[in-house]
Amino acid sequence: MKYNVVSPEQWQDAWQQMLVKEKELTRARDALAAERRRMPWQAVEKDYVFDGPDGKVSLLDLFDGRHQLIVYRAFFEPGVHGWPEHACIGCSLGADQVSDLTHLHARDTSLVYVSRAPQADIARLKARMGWEHIPWVTVTDSFDADFGVDQWHGHNAFIRDGNRIFRTYFINNRGDEAMGTVWSYLDITALGRQEEWEDSPKGYPQTRPYKWWN
Repeated sequence: MKYNVVSPEQWQDAWQQMLVKEKELTRARDALAAERRRMPWQAVEKDYVFDGPDGKVSLLDLFDGRHQLIVYRAFFEPGVHGWPEHACIGCSLGADQVSDLTHLHARDTSLVYVSRAPQADIARLKARMGWEHIPWVTVTDSFDADFGVDQWHGHNAFIRDGNRIFRTYFINNRGDEAMGTVWSYLDITALGRQEEWEDSPKGYPQTRPYKWWN
């Protein structure tokens, strides 16, 4: 392995040059999130039904009373490599990254995993892997095919207006790599982080940073 050893001063200069590019990337990421908040909404017309730990639940139920919902399509089901002992390797790595959902809930947003595995298998897997904090339901209809996740994993973001549900964004492929933190989740939602510094449409809910973090 080749490497370049320099003095502290030279290292600081090199880091300062990289920092300029880091800040450019951060600003570009913020601008992209602002564009997401201006995406058109797709009305959800079907009544989807899932199997949950306590019985049948609707897509509206998955919001758990909150305003926004993120649904990740994981591959743990018959036909997937490793079944029934473990889920898709990539989906499992993603589940390991999912942080405490308390802060996401503080921004009126729910996260749910879905797959076609029976609930008994999901419960067993969650207990073994330490994923008890991730709500997980079973797809029973065309939800996965209708939202582009029947053949591949992905995150769909939804928002509701009363009982009306709308799809607002979709992340898949390598976009899923960055998911797992409260920030990565909120940045794909229609309302964003809901902080005053964000470039959001007029009338969107916003509060001061730090205030809601507790």
